[in-house]
Amino acid sequence: MNNLIHPSDVLYASIRPFPQLAACEHFAGSEKLLKKALQIQAELSVNGQPVFDITADCEDGAPAGREREHAEMIAGLILSGENRFDRIGVRIHDVRHAVWRDELETTISRAGQRVAYIVLPKSENANDVLMQITVLDELRNRHGITREIPVHVLIETPGALHEAWEIARLPHVEVLDFGLMDFVSAHHGAIPSSAMRSPGQFEHALVVHAKCAIAAAALGNGVVPSHNVTTEIRDASVVREDARHARQELGFLRMWSIHPNQILPIVEAMRPDFAEVNEAAAILIAAQDAAWGPIQHEGKLHDRASYRYYWELLQRAQATGMDIPGDARQRFFS
Repeated sequence: MNNLIHPSDVLYASIRPFPQLAACEHFAGSEKLLKKALQIQAELSVNGQPVFDITADCEDGAPAGREREHAEMIAGLILSGENRFDRIGVRIHDVRHAVWRDELETTISRAGQRVAYIVLPKSENANDVLMQITVLDELRNRHGITREIPVHVLIETPGALHEAWEIARLPHVEVLDFGLMDFVSAHHGAIPSSAMRSPGQFEHALVVHAKCAIAAAALGNGVVPSHNVTTEIRDASVVREDARHARQELGFLRMWSIHPNQILPIVEAMRPDFAEVNEAAAILIAAQDAAWGPIQHEGKLHDRASYRYYWELLQRAQATGMDIPGDARQRFFS
């Protein structure tokens, strides 16, 4: 088996591999909530892998006037032993806020080797995003950070939505997030507040159009589309249904959580179909045995185009903590 070629080494010779991220992104601001999130991240991990990422929030989490201290606290947590998986990202303030450069400087200078990603909010256009990415790269160079630091961009203004394709093409962009609340607020009352929650968020034409446009721009440029929050924090069935709708009908592969009760419903709803996971494992095992040449499986031909589909599906299953057939797990994830 040691002579077999891994799918990552053969299926993406001329294209960039699609990012394989956890299906849930959990936001927390205070030190107490971040430490609780780290504890849950460890408890829910499967085979040594977390099933959700944590985004430490400088934008809404920092007390006014104490933004620098807040960023220092977050950098300390990223560097701590409690951060077992190196899956903590940081949301900084927007490009028009006075403190965003300081927050980015603090994060990169102290924790640039371990921060999972940087989240950029409230951009009006692609130039706003590019300005912050340019400063990020300047700070990486200044502090000797050679690793790429992925960027997640919140699409929550009409201008950013209009330039979503340009934003998705920018360097380091890994995720397009939809910011529903700010998007609705930016429409001057033309979209009712009912569209900030279900079922309105899946019915109002402007909101549904925005979600479809973001998913298309992300997927069309090889980045992950991430769905907005659900405001319901007690009824897990509402969260699960929102995540299911986002995944199966709108093409989102990731979703925000704002309360620990939301994490598992999101992860469960975002999982691939169990039967398809088994089919993917069987096809990929046969393909690997055939040195990734064409094969027949249950009367159907498969080649590298379908192998890429099934490999990404199997990776999503792994990221959401699903059971993967033992032979496939040993071959592809050991």
